[in-house]
Amino acid sequence: MTAPFGSPTPEAVPVELVVLDMAGTTVRDDGVVESAFQRAAERTGVADRMPWDDALAYVRDTMGQSKIDVFTHLAGGDVAAAHRATASFEGAYAEIVAEQGVTPIAGAADAIQGLKDSGLAVALTTGFAPVTRDALIDGLGWRGLVDLALSPVDAGRGRPAPDLVLTALLRTGTSSVAAVAVAGDTVSDVQSGRRAGAGFVAGVLTGAHDVRALTAAGADAVLSDVTALRGSLAEHGLLGAVTATP
Repeated sequence: MTAPFGSPTPEAVPVELVVLDMAGTTVRDDGVVESAFQRAAERTGVADRMPWDDALAYVRDTMGQSKIDVFTHLAGGDVAAAHRATASFEGAYAEIVAEQGVTPIAGAADAIQGLKDSGLAVALTTGFAPVTRDALIDGLGWRGLVDLALSPVDAGRGRPAPDLVLTALLRTGTSSVAAVAVAGDTVSDVQSGRRAGAGFVAGVLTGAHDVRALTAAGADAVLSDVTALRGSLAEHGLLGAVTATP
């Protein structure tokens, strides 16, 4: 990015904290979110509020956002129905995970460890409720791998609001928003990072949205997957003196 005329080019601030999305970014989705939405919508009657094709399109467009916010829209603003549908969604997601298991994005655990070896804190964020989030983390065996895992209820608002990123910053003692990197597979992930003022925001192509959508949302880089993140940070001069062990 070129600095305005007469202004010095700002120096890159080394990253201290990396905030990573879960489903579609570090955890394989394989249509599980859509399937859980459909089960919940059918079981609670929310599916009757609008044509299902329209509802599914909205679910896809808002991937990454808080599930209660999505269901509130699908329920036409009926908050009580949205809460029932959200609880049903969490139950349906747990059912599908029990049926199919949970699988990380290939190389995600090593990528997270590489970021940790570079001296960075790593936080996972999600639009899922804590019970679903924790079941995924336990299923992956990542409890000791990450520093922090946050759901919208932990932060105030879900994506695309900046709350999850800013809460991760506060809880990890990160020195400034400029020292935060954010990565996710959805427009909402990118928007959340941008609104928080993160120093680096990346989109990844292992989930819901494509290059055009992620770039239009303001991603500094669009990567094939999360394993490319550390290299991208290095290319942008955003890693400090600590480097990963060869």
